[in-house]
Amino acid sequence: MKKFLLLLVTIPLVGLIAGCVTQLKSDVAPGTDLHSIKKLYVERLPADHRGVERLIADRLNVMGYQATSGESATVPDDVDAAVTYQDKWMWDITMYMLQLDVQVRRPNNGVAIASGHVLRTSLARKSPPETVADVLNDIFRGPAR
Repeated sequence: MKKFLLLLVTIPLVGLIAGCVTQLKSDVAPGTDLHSIKKLYVERLPADHRGVERLIADRLNVMGYQATSGESATVPDDVDAAVTYQDKWMWDITMYMLQLDVQVRRPNNGVAIASGHVLRTSLARKSPPETVADVLNDIFRGPAR
């Protein structure tokens, strides 16, 4: 009977804890000075119909960078870095952004020089602009200027 009661208490607790998962991490390639970057281009993910590329570009502009966005085939020649991303959405009463991965790349060869990852389950969810701000602030270690 004690094992049964313990099980009844443990299962909902594990479910509640799993519903509150938050991960936020970023990596910058050794020797990379992200604050020397002035102009960025955010490449729209072809499957994205939610405008995440505009959210990323808008946040970069707020942080003091010059950022534009558009299709990957139209990356301007005068940018210091290209930004790519992958977003994952989940349904729980409403749609929410479960995960966002962002990569800052060299525009000439596509090599990643920095990346960030954020994961928030339903009970820890934030709005898409807040999620974008969190991952970009972590990558760039706060506002640039």
